Amino acid sequence: MQISDIRKEYTRHTFNEQDAAASPFEQFNKWLHEALHSGIPEPTAMNLATVGANGRPSARIVLLKHVDSGFVFFTNYASRKGIDLQQHPFAALTFHWVEMERQVRIEGKVEMVEPALSDEYFNSRPLMSRIGAIASEQSRPLPNREVLENRMRVLEAEYADKEPARPQNWGGYRLIPDYFEFWQGRRSRLHDRIVYEFAADGSWKIYRIAP
Repeated sequence: MQISDIRKEYTRHTFNEQDAAASPFEQFNKWLHEALHSGIPEPTAMNLATVGANGRPSARIVLLKHVDSGFVFFTNYASRKGIDLQQHPFAALTFHWVEMERQVRIEGKVEMVEPALSDEYFNSRPLMSRIGAIASEQSRPLPNREVLENRMRVLEAEYADKEPARPQNWGGYRLIPDYFEFWQGRRSRLHDRIVYEFAADGSWKIYRIAP
């Protein structure tokens, strides 16, 4: 089979302007709720795209952990994405719920979350995940896996009888959106694409764009 021959018709849903909630957060939470209850795998997985000092984009999958005034995820601040965000505090997120034939694109400015929120989430994680966050110098060269596993063994012994504290180089980011695009697959590639764009007066402008 040639990959150029792969075709799929999208027929599950429609999404029109009159169906769109007044707030993009309300609309996102509606679609997220449907994804969470649909049984699809990893409904909170999102592609995070950042830009480095050299202007090159970089993308990876991270997990959404909280929605408030923005979209919260957690990572090592010294990782590649962390360094990118220090240099260029803007990013883009993409959710792709394949089985529901839906995609949500979100763009905006990124800030570190409050230390208390990072502490709360870190302390809620399984013990081995917390130790793993301490052991891993994320995105840095590693001679071999054995080095990492040895660090884990040392730290397991160190924290055998005490709780690990959140390392200062690990915590949360919040993307504050100013642009949303809700994409619903439709027949003949005539997809529904509804945009919410933040306006200067603090309102959200809602409009359709061509597929």
